[in-house]
Amino acid sequence: MKTSNANYIERRSEIENYFDRTAAKAWERLTSNAPVGRIRASVRAGRDEMRNTLLSWLPQDMRGLRLLDAGCGTGALALVAMQRGAEVVAIDLSPTLVQLGRERNATLVPNGRGGSIEYLSGDMLDDALGQFDHVVAMDSVIHYDTPDIANAIQRLAARTRGSVLFTIAPSSPLLSVAHALGRFFPSNDRSPALTPVSQARLRALLLQGLGGTGWTEGRTQRVSGGFYTSQAWEWTR
Repeated sequence: MKTSNANYIERRSEIENYFDRTAAKAWERLTSNAPVGRIRASVRAGRDEMRNTLLSWLPQDMRGLRLLDAGCGTGALALVAMQRGAEVVAIDLSPTLVQLGRERNATLVPNGRGGSIEYLSGDMLDDALGQFDHVVAMDSVIHYDTPDIANAIQRLAARTRGSVLFTIAPSSPLLSVAHALGRFFPSNDRSPALTPVSQARLRALLLQGLGGTGWTEGRTQRVSGGFYTSQAWEWTR
């Protein structure tokens, strides 16, 4: 399946600009233990639950395994995987958030399992990142259209031996209304809009693209509360 590379690059640029410039300070606070308002508190709680869900789908002992944290933000998930012994590549479009994660984790004492984290800023789909045993893309493809999401997952799967775990913004009447209303705000005052995804349509595209390559659909679970709604999805080889 082919998608417009130009469309993906344009969208990627918008996301990079938002997270690295417009909202860097807000995300620094959101991903810390600092007090936040009710809306951001519900987003923080939802992200914590989603992170724990995805981590529960990974091996508890990850010694000798290589993990890609695709769209790592400040590296909270990467840190847990490293503590389980994984060799983690944590990459994000925002150099600001990557540097924050690097600084936050710089003083951590190794727990004896031999894990490591390599922090990078750039495109999570870069083939030069190499092969992985597991890939996690938590809330990293939610701003893309369905064909671009399918293409991204297929590209990640092509370099993965075990599982690809990712999240989508599930299609719902409430999210569709919010998505439509968001377009009335000035572009520099809003985050890149979440793109509601039909899981059935995305499943069909993934089955078409991954068919015959040994990949099968695994677990799926929705995390919804307050101002956070996201659907976790597992595909395994």
